[in-house]
Amino acid sequence: MNPVHPPSPPAKLRAVRGMNDILPEEARKWHRVESVFRRVAELYGYGEVRTPVIEDTALFVRQIGETSDVVEKEMYSFERHGDALTVRPEGTAGAARAFVEHGVASKAPISRWYYLGPMFRGERPAKGRYRQFYQAGCELFGDPGPVCDAEMIELCLRVLRELGIRDLTVHINSLGSGDTRVRYRDALLTHLKPKLAELSEDSQRRLEKNPLRILDSKDPRDRAASETAPSIVDVLDEADRAHFDGVCAALDALGIEYVIDPKLVRGLDYYTRTLFEIKADAADLGAQSTVCGGGRYDEMVESLGGPKTPAIGFAMGLERILVAMGEQPPPEQPASVYLAAFGKGSVPAMLRIASKLRDGGVNCEVDAREAKLKAMLKRAGSSGAAFCVIAGDDELARGVVTVKDLAAHAQEEVRLDDVVEHLVSKAKASPPALSNLPGEVGR
Repeated sequence: MNPVHPPSPPAKLRAVRGMNDILPEEARKWHRVESVFRRVAELYGYGEVRTPVIEDTALFVRQIGETSDVVEKEMYSFERHGDALTVRPEGTAGAARAFVEHGVASKAPISRWYYLGPMFRGERPAKGRYRQFYQAGCELFGDPGPVCDAEMIELCLRVLRELGIRDLTVHINSLGSGDTRVRYRDALLTHLKPKLAELSEDSQRRLEKNPLRILDSKDPRDRAASETAPSIVDVLDEADRAHFDGVCAALDALGIEYVIDPKLVRGLDYYTRTLFEIKADAADLGAQSTVCGGGRYDEMVESLGGPKTPAIGFAMGLERILVAMGEQPPPEQPASVYLAAFGKGSVPAMLRIASKLRDGGVNCEVDAREAKLKAMLKRAGSSGAAFCVIAGDDELARGVVTVKDLAAHAQEEVRLDDVVEHLVSKAKASPPALSNLPGEVGR
């Protein structure tokens, strides 16, 4: 008979590389970033849009560009039920697809949308960069600019500054449109072809198809080869030049300082005319200090089957913003109540009190685990609650509970019939708890 062996212990499972858990204490910081972004976006007239996380692969290949790093190396793509699908690597293409699919252009001359959500790219994880990462962004359809371009940059700056990020630098450029792009491509090829052997392998392969990608390369060989490349600003046609000058004039009117950066092209093929990035120069973000970037994509809606529609958008990476924010005081938490039940007989009363407190808008937690008073108070302190309600069978027989102010180390008996009203008024008058500090109470 073969001996029976106990099953092997399961391998320790961890999050997939480049995908990050966000636990409740950290999530509170995210809530602050998200709430500031939502409020500022709505100040500028934007409303929220939510698009699917999974889209047709062709959407991203056509709009982002076959030779881009995102499409060639980073997309998470798969086939299921005969469909070629991709988990979205960015938000603009999906928003434009939704704009066309739902015929939004026929309903309003200008549409302003914002979004928040996860994106996915299989790039090498680094500080503030994950394979599942979160972006907040805006898309504006229908306004050819240039004033809205400058206002969008101001929106981004307002969000970042309200989050306490300083030493911000705005970089802008224009990619022009139509003939301008053709003329610049020819000028760039003339400059780079003699340097072909000096380029990285990727750039050698892309030279004929999309030489602008080389300006966006982080490879030192490509940076050296493009150092003396001609500037696209020098070959803008009259209309493109007027638009770019209009963006600069609007930024001047808003009092926004900026740097004209001819090497700024960004990594997606759909951009036209205005491009911008905002860098947090003092932030500890590693080699790349960009926290926000965007630009015009005036041809995308039409290429998706919609009417000719000018558009501009941006995205900011929330992980990078949190790094750029650095150490800040923890977000304020509303005063809450911890209900400590002593004995099974007190549990029903505590449940009823908790339910009525929540009706009154007070956060609370019921602890029905049996423990000694000291242990209960330690748990209450660890929870970050402002008040602890203590009740055992004896107190309830007398129709009272004990309410302990955990910060003031003071307590009082309150009639059971009055405790909800008493705590609602106390919680609303109490300063918010700053954080959970285990062991601060009941020591």
